[in-house]
Amino acid sequence: MSRPLFDHAADSDPAANDPLGDPASRDAATGIDSLIEFARLDRPSPHRHNAKWMGWRLRLLVGAALLGCLGIALLARWAASQPTLDATWRLNPQAAVELANTGDPLLKPHVGEVLVAVTSQEGHRLAIEGLALQRSPRWMPDDTQRERHLRLHDQLARALAGGTVQLHFSDGHTQSWRPTAGGFGSLGLLFWLLAALALALYMVAMVVVLSRPSRGNLAYAVMALCQAGNLLFLAAESASELTLPAGLPLWDLQARVAFDLLTGAALVHAFSRYPHRLPVARWASAVAWGAVIALCTANGLGVLPHAWWWAQLGGAALGVSAIGLLTWSYRLEPHPFSVVLRRFGVVNVATWMLLTLTVALAGTQSGLQQTIVSVGPMIWYVFFSSILLLVPFLSRSQQLMREFSLLAAVSTVATALDLLFVAVFSFGQFTSLTLSLFLSLAAYSGARQWVLSHLLGSNMLTMERLFERLYRMAREVEAHPQRTPHLLSRLLRELFEPLEAAIVQRACSGSRIGGDGSTLLVPIPDLMAPHPASQGVVVIRYAHRGRRLFTPDDARLTDRIVEQLRRAVAFDKAVEQGRSEERARIAQDLHDDIGARLLTLMYKAPTPEMEDYVRHTLQDLKTLTRGLAAHSHQLSHAAAEWKADLTQRLSAVHCELVWSLNCDQDVDLGVVQWSALTRVLRELVTNVITHARATRVEIALQLERDRLDLLVRDNGLGRDPKSWAQGLGLGGVRKRVKQLGGTVEWREVNGSGIECRVRIPDVSQRR
Repeated sequence: MSRPLFDHAADSDPAANDPLGDPASRDAATGIDSLIEFARLDRPSPHRHNAKWMGWRLRLLVGAALLGCLGIALLARWAASQPTLDATWRLNPQAAVELANTGDPLLKPHVGEVLVAVTSQEGHRLAIEGLALQRSPRWMPDDTQRERHLRLHDQLARALAGGTVQLHFSDGHTQSWRPTAGGFGSLGLLFWLLAALALALYMVAMVVVLSRPSRGNLAYAVMALCQAGNLLFLAAESASELTLPAGLPLWDLQARVAFDLLTGAALVHAFSRYPHRLPVARWASAVAWGAVIALCTANGLGVLPHAWWWAQLGGAALGVSAIGLLTWSYRLEPHPFSVVLRRFGVVNVATWMLLTLTVALAGTQSGLQQTIVSVGPMIWYVFFSSILLLVPFLSRSQQLMREFSLLAAVSTVATALDLLFVAVFSFGQFTSLTLSLFLSLAAYSGARQWVLSHLLGSNMLTMERLFERLYRMAREVEAHPQRTPHLLSRLLRELFEPLEAAIVQRACSGSRIGGDGSTLLVPIPDLMAPHPASQGVVVIRYAHRGRRLFTPDDARLTDRIVEQLRRAVAFDKAVEQGRSEERARIAQDLHDDIGARLLTLMYKAPTPEMEDYVRHTLQDLKTLTRGLAAHSHQLSHAAAEWKADLTQRLSAVHCELVWSLNCDQDVDLGVVQWSALTRVLRELVTNVITHARATRVEIALQLERDRLDLLVRDNGLGRDPKSWAQGLGLGGVRKRVKQLGGTVEWREVNGSGIECRVRIPDVSQRR
């Protein structure tokens, strides 16, 4: 079950709330503390969560569902039992009621004629005007016209309920007609679609409230139930043609004004507390609810002049106030959901104002007003209801659902613009429709990214850089497994640029989203363990500096990153194991074959000098095979072997060795590092022996802050290193140093001799 939308920190039971989804007023450090505290909470398991729903909540939800279905069935039965005329009516250019179509053979001859009056069975004659086809008085700006509409439909309902009526047409003919109940077949597809949408909205409200009862969720339920009521009124009105059931127009006027104003007050109440409780939350809610109750009471008593304008301006003011509260909330804490809701709020308020302007401008043209009031508000309510359905699941919903809400908004804007162009500029139907569609599609192409940018976002790292980071991270994890949490946290920071990040100790099987999309939890894998294990969780909040929400795609991406990292480490371990086995095989072959031959040659040497040379060669071979067989070498041990080897070689040519070693720590050298440094030292000393004719060689090894500096200086005859030919010796030195990620430089020494400097940074990270 997804977490409800409008749950907040002001509820009476703080322990019942999700700290990650409850951004209270705090700075960044306090936010991290709350994340750590969240890690210590005993979160209910899925089994406990399901058990909760198997209790009273599930029973109430089932009861609410049955009650909702029963209500729709009763509404359909009531609408189907109302007396109606088996005919379709329309307004002609003169705003008169004209018979458009009928299934009754007696009325067929009158198709296209204007209905001028209806006489009841008691003999009361009622003149028919264009207001008879106006479904709802809710969207009629003029008070006088609204009163005429109510009287006309009240008289028509009484006439049809009395039995047979006389229909008087403009050609002078009169036709007797007995209204009958239309039955369920007369309700039409629109009735069932609107009723189904109302039922879905009602059920979502019940789920949100029952999942976690709170004042914020109750505010959402008020909005959803009010809009469900609007949809049911629209459904009941769509089932009637010439007249409305007795009492429905008056109930429609009073109830729908209250529904719209209560929705605005609930919006202000919810946004003053979610996603951040504002300091003025109590006052903002009190003012909003007080103003709405006063307006609804005055409208119900009939003492509110220009009631339609009060309702429209009141709804717009409440919507603007809600947007202002969201803006303030975002400045206090950059929760990305504030921006998403604010953008949807801007679209809704702008559409509401556009529709208000269209209806007001069309009020002087009764024929046009009937079309506008029938189509415009219906599309508006369907659009707003779809937004309410979407909001609780906004951060988890699929792309199709988000696109549906935007297309509904575009349809609303297109319809309002179409009606506005006809009302103000008297455009033709084709011209008005074409222009409105063009402008609406242009608005859609711009608003789509504007509204959804905080849901979709774009990754800051390119795929090439991401794979490079993964490869480097795998190497670092192999060398230092304990740094896995830090390395993963750093990678996630680069990827999502969150405002807050923390590493907490708790179990988590996979990446998941919390806090209505503001938080992402990523498990830290133990990459060196043979089986999947967790070392904790990286918790990051407010992606892209609080400008967008986390989505399920982000959770899937992090899971894939962790899996690819695991595979990279496993692959490197397998490759390294293969290399180790191959080196061990080569070392064994060298020891058993070449070593045995050298040993035989040493015993058969013709001269002592030759025996001594073979003995030294055999010793070098043993050092090489021992180095190949080992997985790593401590720098101190390797330096001791290098010193012993070089001392023996230099003493044979009567050359003095001055050796120094300074290390701030003793690091392990990998086989590649050990082999490369061994050959570099040997090649540099060989050059001194062969070419420099030196009598003294200084070798200094220094390791400081993970940087290895090697200095080899002689007092020989060498000059001008830049003019040296780059043969195999010097080329091999450069190649091996570059392989280690370092640099090498030769230069003259003041007086005589040459010194070579080798610098290798990050020795421990390049194993």
